[in-house]
Amino acid sequence: MLFSVLYLILRRLLRTAHHPADERDLEVLVLRHQLKVLRRQVKRLELRRSDRLLLAAASRNLPRSLWTSLILRPETLLRWHRELVRRKWTFQGRKGRAGRPAMDGETTELILRLGKENPRWGYQRIRGELLKLGVRVSATTVRSVMLRGGLHPAPRRGGPTWSQFLRSQASGILACDFFTVEAITLRTLYVLFFIELSTRRVHIAGATAHPDSAWVTQQARNLAIKEQLGTVRFLLRDRDAKFSGAFDAVFQTEGIQVIRTPVRAPRANAFAERFVRTIRGECLDHILVFGGRHLEQVLRTYASHYMKERPHRGLRLATPSARWAAHRKVLGAVLRRRDILGGLIHEYWWAA
Repeated sequence: MLFSVLYLILRRLLRTAHHPADERDLEVLVLRHQLKVLRRQVKRLELRRSDRLLLAAASRNLPRSLWTSLILRPETLLRWHRELVRRKWTFQGRKGRAGRPAMDGETTELILRLGKENPRWGYQRIRGELLKLGVRVSATTVRSVMLRGGLHPAPRRGGPTWSQFLRSQASGILACDFFTVEAITLRTLYVLFFIELSTRRVHIAGATAHPDSAWVTQQARNLAIKEQLGTVRFLLRDRDAKFSGAFDAVFQTEGIQVIRTPVRAPRANAFAERFVRTIRGECLDHILVFGGRHLEQVLRTYASHYMKERPHRGLRLATPSARWAAHRKVLGAVLRRRDILGGLIHEYWWAA
């Protein structure tokens, strides 16, 4: 009802005579109202260059009081001016794509080959293998190439607080621990190993199905007889009952202080735990062990690879023996691959 009354009142107000001037005024009023309606519906107009040219020229000739009839706002004209200034001062360099040059196809194929042949390697491990082969690329580049090639790079894993502490105090610390391996006959074999925290060198003491105190103590004596405790000041071990007083006495005789980790705190021996995870993930989880002799042969082979060929993130992607520095790419060299443990692990080097 209210809108009907308003409609009648507005209709009487807009009723004009048949004079042409009044009709033009009414037409201008209708056009301006339609323009306001369009402004409410359209956020940004798509104007051609000709439209901009006409509107800009008309705005220079219209008085300020009539600028409200334009569909544009003053800030739009200012934006056009800023774009013209930007184009004026844009540097016109040489043609072609600017920035860092693209990576050569040979390096890209090498990264993808290492990623496809070694699905358990992450982009940091692949970068370390490339450094061994004399190819220097950043970790980000390796990750980008793998993603473009459809390969998923392994996520980066940070070390725990205990690991960070021990890393700063690693010089002169020797850690030891046990891990178990289930043979094909479901016989449980216990493996004793020692690892040097500063150099990541691993000493596989042996494997047995009955790790009593006498056997463990004898392995400690063998380590001392081989003169591998010269720079060791501390021995880090857990509170396993297999480490008896006689075992500690062997190291105390060599002037080494034995440090026991807190109860149920595996992170306190983080380096040994990380080695167990590495040897399981890269070797033991993919091999059926037939017995003690077979296990010792597998452990010796992997330990040699672990110290001579495998890059370590804690050593800035170098190897404990630093042998990778000798493998440099020369002109005409061919990439060779050595398979160990039946092709489970691959080693690469340049051959002339």
